[in-house]
Amino acid sequence: MIRFATIGTNWITEAFIEAAKKVEDFALAAVYSRTDEKAKQFAAKTGAKWTFTNLEELAKSNDIDAVYIASPNSLHAEQAILLMNHGKHVLCEKPMASNTKEVKAMIDAARRNGVVLMEAMKTTLLPNFQAVREHLHKIGKIRRYFASYCQYSSRYDAYKQGTVLNAFNPAFSNGALMDIGVYCIYPMVVLFGKPNILQASSLKLESGVDGEGTIIFTYENMDAIVMYSKITNSYLPAEIQGEDGSILIDAIHTPAKVEIRYRDGRTEDITVPQEQHPMYYEVKEFIELIKNGKRESEVNSHEHSLATIELIEQARKQTGIIFPADQ
Repeated sequence: MIRFATIGTNWITEAFIEAAKKVEDFALAAVYSRTDEKAKQFAAKTGAKWTFTNLEELAKSNDIDAVYIASPNSLHAEQAILLMNHGKHVLCEKPMASNTKEVKAMIDAARRNGVVLMEAMKTTLLPNFQAVREHLHKIGKIRRYFASYCQYSSRYDAYKQGTVLNAFNPAFSNGALMDIGVYCIYPMVVLFGKPNILQASSLKLESGVDGEGTIIFTYENMDAIVMYSKITNSYLPAEIQGEDGSILIDAIHTPAKVEIRYRDGRTEDITVPQEQHPMYYEVKEFIELIKNGKRESEVNSHEHSLATIELIEQARKQTGIIFPADQ
């Protein structure tokens, strides 16, 4: 069994634990929170044996093999590096960290300590994303990738009333691009590699983060357009356009229906059944890496995580979104 601890007591950690419990060889050993009361409440809810309020004690524990980090983005790098320096494998929520410098430091720590570091990007490990990869050759030469993830945040209501919660606070390296734009960019990097140039625009809120934005990426023989928002909704599918047809993906963040529409009028449903919770597949990949003695995922690789954060950082610089972590 791989004995896990979790950092973070929000809904995403609950969803992670629910999904992970279905994975063979997963065991929830401990939970971490800054307060003892929260840690104990969360442990009681999730069935964890131990609680921690001191991160260094967690890092030194001989009862923990791996840690899932779901703290604010600005804390990812510091926490992950401490844990990896004590031999813990780390599954870190997306985005991996605040900026390129932090991600590079995390990768260095993983390699130096011989542990697994993987970004918890669920999309690229889902069965229907694998279906996209397997059928991509059918649409001929790729000319365009389009992805939109625009989801009105309930926290924006509080923001408009004058309360700036974490989601809209630059101190936590947050905002629309970091929170949900990454779901459009990471799959693009996995499918097509890193583009040559990008042109970004965004709406900067008074708090200093972006509410929404658009990025145009230019490759040698194709382009890519990404739209993201936390202050509006969108209902558009993602699309990969080839010279012989297009692949339509119902939702880029969690693909559940995928079809090819060929130029000659034919359609082909390439959807495959997804029997598990979307987060199940990332946990399964992570545990298999540990058990097989591998140090990084071929899909959610260090290279893909680094390329993604480099693109995000470039886009932020173009649009004037600067975090305290960048200083």
